[in-house]
Amino acid sequence: MHKIGLIDYGMGNIHSVTKSLESLGEEILLIKNIDQSKDCKALILPGVGSFDPAMINLRDTDLIMHIKNWISSGKSFLGICLGLQLLFESSDEGSLSGLGIIKGQIKKIPSIFDQRSPHVGWCKLNQTKNNTLIKDGEFNNWVYFVHSYHAVPKDSNIIAANVNYGYEKLTAIIENDNLLACQFHPEKSGKTGEKFLRRWLENIQ
Repeated sequence: MHKIGLIDYGMGNIHSVTKSLESLGEEILLIKNIDQSKDCKALILPGVGSFDPAMINLRDTDLIMHIKNWISSGKSFLGICLGLQLLFESSDEGSLSGLGIIKGQIKKIPSIFDQRSPHVGWCKLNQTKNNTLIKDGEFNNWVYFVHSYHAVPKDSNIIAANVNYGYEKLTAIIENDNLLACQFHPEKSGKTGEKFLRRWLENIQ
């Protein structure tokens, strides 16, 4: 069992993420200041809502530099949905700068032809490189999305999986050493989401 810190900044799906991890036998600590994270083995940045209000709330916690230091130190970190997007430099959704931990932008999903925005529902993941969550040759990894914006990293090599959406391929998983982030909601993705969370937990150092 690990102590997992769940960053509580008023924008996350705290209840369902907590329940999902507790069902896997983990101890969850809600993190609102630096001192509360000292005994944690990993941090999770969840997120539901809009980019600018999320950045304002996150700044109010005084945790931004702590998050950056945590990731740069090599400790395990997971971003979920908006929690992935906040890791980037900027977003079409707002005017504020993001955390800038990942170089690149968050772009509006285009509403053309057979695409619609927001992207809501189940999609099958396409593995693009070896990663913590998906095993080679594994099929039927369907997960649940709710988003109107998608991640476009400058370094496409950090994209571990994407999904087909109309003529687009949208980033679904980013993994770069100890940093893992997913655009979908593992806590809402049934047995597949449970499997992914378990695999992430198994890789915590």
